[in-house]
Amino acid sequence: MSTAPPENRLLAALPPADLARLLARMTDVTFGHKDLVYRTGGPIDFVYFPRGGIISAVVIMDDGASAEVAAIGLEGMVGVSAALGGTASAEQVFCQVFPAECRKMPVAEFVAEFARGGALHDIVSRYVRAALIVSARQTACNALHSVDERCARWLLQCHDASGTDKFPLTHEFLAVMLGVRRATVTVTAGQLQTAGLIAYKHGRVTVLDRARLEEATCECYAVIRSAFRVPAR
Repeated sequence: MSTAPPENRLLAALPPADLARLLARMTDVTFGHKDLVYRTGGPIDFVYFPRGGIISAVVIMDDGASAEVAAIGLEGMVGVSAALGGTASAEQVFCQVFPAECRKMPVAEFVAEFARGGALHDIVSRYVRAALIVSARQTACNALHSVDERCARWLLQCHDASGTDKFPLTHEFLAVMLGVRRATVTVTAGQLQTAGLIAYKHGRVTVLDRARLEEATCECYAVIRSAFRVPAR
């Protein structure tokens, strides 16, 4: 029985000939917990297409406070700003849910492929538009919706991005994701666990009742999930 990770959904949406050409120019890399992908202000030398796990992008303020702005898994790519001419990372980017197995491609080769037009250009462009929609929606959600609803939304997003029912997620990082104190995370996660929606033990989340977790979140999750859906080829 094969234990190979699933293909990244952006790559899987490419025509077979395009996918084969790109894979010939890619290598595989696996990130462990908190392994650094890009540092803030550091160069984007490679782009990555996750096949499992979650890569997080975090904004760090001058006083050390931080907040997650993106969680990237099977549905997306890391370093997409290179398609728009970006050469340096605006965020600290590292592996949060591990192991994160990725396809890795030198940024110069990715930019050249993107500039050719065709399927890769179209798929990455749709992903950029989706990321903008999601960024705007999460900003509004963080301002308008309760911690309970936002916690359910983040857990659902992590469930989607990781491709597994069980994934590591510490109280500390969930607090960063939600922009709240760890004590608030303890109470909120405890309520979801008592209700039987998740199990949360030793920094590991297990989604037990996906349908009820979707009922517990706000309307923003459905918008985010729809934005990242890749059309079948």
